[in-house]
Amino acid sequence: MWQGIWRKYKDEISIWRVGALPGFIVIAVIIIARLTGSLQFLEWITLDTFLRFRPSETIDKRIVIVGINEADIQSVGKYPIPDREIAALIKKLQKYKPRAIGLDLVRYIPVEPGHNELGEVFKESKNIYGIEKILLPNLFYPPPELPHKQISFSDVIPDKDGKYRRMILGIPTDEEYKHSFCLRLAEAFLSHEGITLENGIRDTAAMRFGSTELPRFLPNTGGYVGTDAGGVQILLNFRSGAERFRTLSLNDIKTGNFNPQWIGDRIVMIGMTTSSTPDFIDTSATVPGLIHDGQVYGVEFNAHGVSQIISAVLDGRSLINTWPHNWEYLWIFCWGFFGISLGRFTQSAWKNFVAVGVASVCLIAIGYYVLLLWGLWIPVAPILLILAINGVGLSAFAFYQYDQGLKSQIVVRQRAMEMAFTEIHNGPLQTLATLLRGVQNQELSNDELHLRLQTLNVEIREIGEFLTQITLKKEEVLRLGSGLKIDLNHPIHQLLYEVYSSTTERKIPYFQTLKVKVRSFEPIEEQNLSFEEKRELCQFLEEALCNVGKHAKGVTRLYATGTKKDGWYTLRIKDNGPGICSSYENKGTKQSKDLAQQLGGFFKRETLSSQGTLCELTWPMFQKKSLLRKIKHRLKNFFQKK
Repeated sequence: MWQGIWRKYKDEISIWRVGALPGFIVIAVIIIARLTGSLQFLEWITLDTFLRFRPSETIDKRIVIVGINEADIQSVGKYPIPDREIAALIKKLQKYKPRAIGLDLVRYIPVEPGHNELGEVFKESKNIYGIEKILLPNLFYPPPELPHKQISFSDVIPDKDGKYRRMILGIPTDEEYKHSFCLRLAEAFLSHEGITLENGIRDTAAMRFGSTELPRFLPNTGGYVGTDAGGVQILLNFRSGAERFRTLSLNDIKTGNFNPQWIGDRIVMIGMTTSSTPDFIDTSATVPGLIHDGQVYGVEFNAHGVSQIISAVLDGRSLINTWPHNWEYLWIFCWGFFGISLGRFTQSAWKNFVAVGVASVCLIAIGYYVLLLWGLWIPVAPILLILAINGVGLSAFAFYQYDQGLKSQIVVRQRAMEMAFTEIHNGPLQTLATLLRGVQNQELSNDELHLRLQTLNVEIREIGEFLTQITLKKEEVLRLGSGLKIDLNHPIHQLLYEVYSSTTERKIPYFQTLKVKVRSFEPIEEQNLSFEEKRELCQFLEEALCNVGKHAKGVTRLYATGTKKDGWYTLRIKDNGPGICSSYENKGTKQSKDLAQQLGGFFKRETLSSQGTLCELTWPMFQKKSLLRKIKHRLKNFFQKK
C-alpha cells in the first residue's frame, strides 16, 4: 500500500515540476514588475474604480462651501473679487459664529477697493485661515495681515498619471514645520471637541487626533513604488455621493438665501467654483457625478481632506490603510499558487476558464469589500494578471499538455499491446489451436507435431522482430498471421485482397473443405482513413476469416465482399458453416465494435437462418470529421510513429 501511495506522490511531483514551473515564473515576473513600478497605473485604476463604486454617503453638514461662481463675478462686475466684497462676506459669516473660516483665495496682493478693510478683518478674526504655496514652481504668499498661526499651505502633489490621490499634512521648512490648510481647519474644528493634534503612537512620525492615527504615506505604500513621500502625507479617501457638501454662493450670503443653522458651529470654506478660473484638481473620477469628468474645484478638494480627518476622528469613517510589503507579496504569491492549482485540478480548458473567472470575481469582491469596510487597499490588479496568464493560459496549458502527453503515452502503449495481441491472435494462436485439435484427435505424428512446433516457434520470433522493427523504423506496415507484410500506403481495397488471399492459404483446418471462394472489394475513397484505421480494417477481415477456418466445420462456401451503397461501405464475410455456438463477446468482437464506433458506423455478427454466419462492418465513406477528431487522429498517428 505504501509503495502505491509513494508512487502516486512521485507522479504528482513530476506533474507539478513540469506544469507548475511556468506558473512560478509568471508569479516571479509579476512580482518583479510590481517592485519596479510597472504595475502602478493598473493598481491606481483599480483603487479609483473601487472608490468610485462605493455606496453614496450622506452630506457632511459640518462643512459648508461658499463658492464664488460666474453669476457672482457678473454681479460684482469685477474679477478678481475686490477685497471689500471678501471683507463684507467674512463679517456676515462671523455673525453666525462658525468654528473656522477657510479662505481658499490668493490675497497677498491688494485688490482694491477695500484692502484696508479686509486687513482689519484678518487682524480681528482668530478663526480665519489663509493659504500660501511653499513648493516650487507655484509659490505664492499668504495675506500679510493674517497672524502666523492662521497661515497654512495648500500644496498638493500629483501622481505620475496627473491624478491627485494624496494630501500633504505637514512639511518641514528651513524656518519651521508648516501645516496644511486641511489640517489647520480640521484641528480648529476638533479643538472645540477637546481633541488636539499629537504625534502618532504606532508611527511616531505620523499625526493623530485622540486615538485616531492618520496612516502615513510612504514611498512604497500599496501600489506605489518609489514615490515622493516628503513631509507627512496620507491617501485621500474622497467622500462619495452626488452631493458631498452644502454649497452656497456669494449672492446667497449677501441676500440671506440660506439657513443660518448651516453656518453656526461649522467650517466655512470660501473659494472659486467657476470654470473661468483654472482652480481644478483632477481626482481620476473617484468622485461620481462631477460636471467636469474626474475634476473638482480646489476648494472642494480641500473640503474632502478636512472631511476625511474629522469623519475618521468623530464618526470612525475608514482611512485608507495598506498592508506591510511582506504581507502584500505573500498575498500575491498565495493567489498565484491558487491559479496554478486551478490549472492542475480542473482538467479541462473550459472548466479552467470558468474557475478562473469565478476566482477573479471573488478576488475583486474581496478587494472591494475590504476597502469599503476596513479601508484596506490590498493588491488586486497583479493577481488578476497572474490568474489571467497562469489560470487561463500558460500554467493551465502546461498542465494540460503534460496530462495529454501522459494520456497519449497510455494510448500508444494500449495500441501497441492491442497490435501485439492481434498479431499473436491471428498468427501463433491460430497455429496453436490447430496443433491442439490435432493432438486431441490424434491426427498428428510425432515428426509432424515437432515440425508444427518449430513453425510455431518461428512465428512467435518473427512477430517479436516485426514489432521491434516497426517501432524503430516507424514503418507503415502490417504483418499478417501468415507472415506476409503488407504496405499500408496502398489503397484499402488492394490491402483487403492481399489479406484474403494470404489468410485463406494458411493451413487452418476448415479451410481445407472450401469449394467456393468468392472475393470482391470495390475501390473506396479513403482520404478520411488513417493508417491505424486501415490496419484495423485489415485485421478485422483477417480475424473474421480465421474464425471461419477455426469454427465453421464442414464449410464449403466463403464470401468476402466490400460494396458501396448510398455513401456507405460494407465489408461482409459470410460462410455456410455451423458457426460459433456461443453468445460470449470475446476481445475480437469488442475490437470490431470499437472500430465501427471509431469509423462512425456499426458492426453486427449473426447466425443465418439457413446455415452459416454473417460478420459485417459498415461505415460512411465520406466522414465529416470535426477538427478535434482530425487532430486526435493526427496525434495518434504521430505517437504511433514515435
